[in-house]
Amino acid sequence: MIERRITTELNELLDTYPAVVLTGPRQIGKTTLALSIADVRPSIYLDLESDADRAKLADPELYLDQYENKLVILDEVHRLPGLFQNLRGLIDRGRRAGRRTGRFLLLGSASIDLLKQSGETLAGRIAYLEMHPIDGFEVPQSDLTRLWARGGFPDSFLASSDRVSQRWRQDFIRTYLERDIPQLGPRIPAETLRRFWTMLAHYQSGLLNAADFGRSLGVDGKTIASYLDLLVDLLLVRRLEPWHANVSKRLVKSPRIYVRDSGITHTLLGLATLEEILGHPVVGASWEGFVIESLLAAAPPGTQGNFYRTAAGAEIDLVLMLPGQRLWAIEIKRSLSPKAEKGFYQACEDIQPEKRFVVYPGSERFPLSAGTEVVPLSELGQVLSGTS
Repeated sequence: MIERRITTELNELLDTYPAVVLTGPRQIGKTTLALSIADVRPSIYLDLESDADRAKLADPELYLDQYENKLVILDEVHRLPGLFQNLRGLIDRGRRAGRRTGRFLLLGSASIDLLKQSGETLAGRIAYLEMHPIDGFEVPQSDLTRLWARGGFPDSFLASSDRVSQRWRQDFIRTYLERDIPQLGPRIPAETLRRFWTMLAHYQSGLLNAADFGRSLGVDGKTIASYLDLLVDLLLVRRLEPWHANVSKRLVKSPRIYVRDSGITHTLLGLATLEEILGHPVVGASWEGFVIESLLAAAPPGTQGNFYRTAAGAEIDLVLMLPGQRLWAIEIKRSLSPKAEKGFYQACEDIQPEKRFVVYPGSERFPLSAGTEVVPLSELGQVLSGTS
């Protein structure tokens, strides 16, 4: 059992709000985490993918009103988006009776933005929290390479062998394409979406060019945008937007695209072992995506993540705007003897960050130049967590 850092934050939100939505991809450990909370709080659990449990909610207020003094955990809540309206009445009645927090824990596999649309009627009564795969700060330094190679889905990371891990990820991809996505409504051929997802893995950390993808798949740019929106909404792909500062430079306007889990990236590319990954051209981009996901997971709430790139070649892999308008510039290197290119220093001159870091897979922290430090991923995560 890996202790998830998000547990503390989730409990704090349950002690503050009547309802909390916990989002994240399927198989990421949301249900396991929720049930661990149910072990210490009086609770009931309903899985909305179960016909029997959905039948209990034919009249939601009538059924749930009898559990006024328990935490109600509703899994896969996006299956019943109309439920949010009913929860409002229950929450307001509970408030009048003195029960102001910890009424509902709602688990969903869609993005926070999608669920917020459904939950607009609960404004002021609900908090949203995104659960990420296991990240680089939740495992020992000695397990970091295995985590990067296999990815952060618990069953993949903890598998008994690389072969078993790869098989789990293959099944995960197939299940999403053939079962989960059609349940959400889009009628996209599974093979077309697999090809697109695989293309994104090949272009890991690249700038989005919808026209190029469209020509490869035989569809137009708007269709590519809809495919991408779907994978972003399912929390499987990250669209990292460019940083737009008040600088007199021609800035790149296209977002960068990352398959969010490094293990899924490797499986889409047919890479089953660390040796195969290290010998593939995607190795640097895969490590970059892994570091970005870990840092964004560890960043304090309200942190904004972007990249910076000018037409002249000045570039920063990750720009973090921390609460309080504190700006950090982060360069990501796979090498054990990392160096920052001229473009990084030029970009830092443009945006004047408070701190400058070069992240690498080593274990020592040392200065690289005036104002720039080389830091291990695990140490930067501790620094970042301490800024909240």
